[in-house]
Amino acid sequence: MPDDKVKITLRMPSELHARLTDGAKTSRRSLNSEILYLLETATSDAPTADSTSREGAA
Repeated sequence: MPDDKVKITLRMPSELHARLTDGAKTSRRSLNSEILYLLETATSDAPTADSTSREGAA
């Protein structure tokens, strides 16, 4: 399966950019890899609206 990627332009506050850059350096990752890691971590741990509503219906 090909590794499909989407390129986006993202605007963020400079303070957030600085925190992400510092975190990337600490983790020895590129800024892009750090952002992907944080997004994947945040979205995999959080219950979705669909799973929450299904749990309530059960």
